[in-house]
Amino acid sequence: MSPIRMSKIESGMRVALEFNEAFNRHDVAGILKCISDDCVFEDTSPAPDGAQYQGKESISQFFEDSFREVQQAHAEIEEIFGFGLRVVMRWRCEWLDETGAKQHVRGVDIFKLKGGLICEKLPYVKGWQEQASATMDKKWK
Repeated sequence: MSPIRMSKIESGMRVALEFNEAFNRHDVAGILKCISDDCVFEDTSPAPDGAQYQGKESISQFFEDSFREVQQAHAEIEEIFGFGLRVVMRWRCEWLDETGAKQHVRGVDIFKLKGGLICEKLPYVKGWQEQASATMDKKWK
């Protein structure tokens, strides 16, 4: 692999890591520095497809609301790798629920980069929500 191509892969992973560090600080301004003006960001809820936010203003509002509502959210990276303009990050996210109990979910983010910034972030969460799982259990029994 050429040094230039390797540099692009490494720089994409660095941007994704910087995004994650800003997330863990609950630093909305830091998150916005990592994304393009026209970035498309998807949330994992509501199931099954999640909500989509486009542009810095919409994404900023999403994170401001999320950090206000969810206490101590922290994403620990389990694995990260890059393919040209794509980066894949496997993570475990922990937070405190409304009773103060620790919760967690595991998932994967697929990032797309353009001009050294994240222009698309698509998350996928491991597991089913209880309601979907109960519905499918009834259907398949």
